[in-house]
Amino acid sequence: MKTMLGRIGMISLIGLIQSANALDTELHGFADARVGARTRKQPTEEDRSLTETRLQLDLLTYLDRATIAARADLVYDDLADDGEKVDLENGDGFIDLRELNILFTPVDIMDVKVGRQILTWGTGDLLFINDLFPKDWNSFLLGRDEEYLKAPSDAIFASLFPAIGSIDIAYTPRMDADRYVDGRRLSYWNPMAQSITGQNAVMDADRQDRWFRDQEIAVRFYRPLLSYEAALYAYHGYWKSPSGFNPVAGQAYFPHLNAYGASLRGTLGSALVNAEAGYYDSRQDRNGTNPFIPNSEVRFMTGYEREVAKNLTAGMQYYMEWMMNYDAYEDNLLTPADTARDEVRHVLSLRLTKMMMNQNLILGLFTFYSPSDNDFYLRPNATYKLNDHWMLTANGNIFVGENDHTFFGQFEDNSNLNLGVRYSF
Repeated sequence: MKTMLGRIGMISLIGLIQSANALDTELHGFADARVGARTRKQPTEEDRSLTETRLQLDLLTYLDRATIAARADLVYDDLADDGEKVDLENGDGFIDLRELNILFTPVDIMDVKVGRQILTWGTGDLLFINDLFPKDWNSFLLGRDEEYLKAPSDAIFASLFPAIGSIDIAYTPRMDADRYVDGRRLSYWNPMAQSITGQNAVMDADRQDRWFRDQEIAVRFYRPLLSYEAALYAYHGYWKSPSGFNPVAGQAYFPHLNAYGASLRGTLGSALVNAEAGYYDSRQDRNGTNPFIPNSEVRFMTGYEREVAKNLTAGMQYYMEWMMNYDAYEDNLLTPADTARDEVRHVLSLRLTKMMMNQNLILGLFTFYSPSDNDFYLRPNATYKLNDHWMLTANGNIFVGENDHTFFGQFEDNSNLNLGVRYSF
């Protein structure tokens, strides 16, 4: 079925390209080659983290009453398994269909987009609370471009513009999970094995894949409030990564989740500030006594960004996860207490961006530090624009942690450095 969908997506993309002469059409894209290596020996993974080339074709076709968008990556991945089939959910295979949708306006106060699309909202910088759309954590942690952190959704997205504010509604008829770390390319802490595992224990989670039954609904209402943009959010669906475990089947799965939140973003003097909060209602374990299902949580973040010197921008964030019913969690632990989660997890982040040489050279550093977990993550990057078409890139993902079971500490052996070259057209 997934192979057939990949062929349909490819045929549709080719058909749209062939229609370029007959319709008002724009075609853009790039070719990207990237190599990367781990900074330390990893017993359960390859020494190379990336060896791949991508050709992305991005097509927009304008009709009288609609716009058709198609964007796909044709991929050669030297580290992929031989004979790997196209899987549009995981992004595996020779084609990754990023977008294939139609946008139209049925009435004056409504826009509707139907099909495969990239969805995002919220106020955080690489930190997410109310953005419960799928992410591709493998791409991000392996060193692909930051745009690949957002995975596609197969959804209907409607935007309404009544006088009281704006309303966005995203309906996904079948759950779109994160492209989560499963051990094939990145090792991770396996709580069942109480150790770091990778290709020796690849996670095969049970997906909710029934159309119109395993569905997701996300809603945002936003409007100006004084000099700020205020928003309210609601979500009905599933935890986006397989954080539940079925002891009978011996398989990880995606428990049910509701989420409710709010955010505020605007300027304070010469700075951009934001605050966002959310309540994660773990519907299958509201009393927190089931050790195989995550407890409900309160999450909060606040951020501050401004230019601190000429062509130098700094952005700082504070993020918190507070587990509900923590006493019940401790009383029902099945794993050693020294690998248990803290009741409150804190994370501090700092992004520095320096532009040089007429903004042709951009140097950046993004850091995460968790004082509660005592681990951190460094993401340095540099891009140099040779001309309007050619760009060189370098980046890294460096993890350090005192313990293997903490969020960043589990990836310590996956630390990597990468080089890339891109031609845009």
